[in-house]
Amino acid sequence: MVMIAPDPEGGPVRPREEGRGFDDEVGDVEPDFKPLTADEARQWRQRNPPLSLWRVVAAQAAVGLLVALAAWGLSGQASVGWSAGYGALAVVLPAALFARGLSRRSAAANPGAAVLGFFVWEMVKIGLTVAMLVAAPRLISRLSWLALLAGLVVTMKVYWLAMLFRAKAPKSGKQI
Repeated sequence: MVMIAPDPEGGPVRPREEGRGFDDEVGDVEPDFKPLTADEARQWRQRNPPLSLWRVVAAQAAVGLLVALAAWGLSGQASVGWSAGYGALAVVLPAALFARGLSRRSAAANPGAAVLGFFVWEMVKIGLTVAMLVAAPRLISRLSWLALLAGLVVTMKVYWLAMLFRAKAPKSGKQI
């Protein structure tokens, strides 16, 4: 069977044989990818430890508290501080629930269950955040939406700071 395929150099369309790809026509090119040995993988994991979800949640809580205190101090109004704190809480509480859901050991054995669990807990996290934002006007008297948004956004951005300032493993003299 003959199939029609475009010319990789931009020329006219030409027929190609079934079972042959464009790489076969140009020639086999070996990629520069080399799998790590078990020892190299172990060394890489030691140099790049995983980031703890609980450390990120703790950092978010600390930053959220600072934002709430700063909002209160700069505005002189307790309601602005409470609004910023509630915005931070709308990030921290769902993130803590997400971290708790992902840290269960039962899903770790099955990769499919782990991926499904990740998506389920992410949906729970988003749903709880939305529910908390909807409930905010009922729970915070004289709610300042701007302060709530500031607390929410600044606390959410802690993920990026946690990636930058994550703890590194001690350096060893051995390199790969």
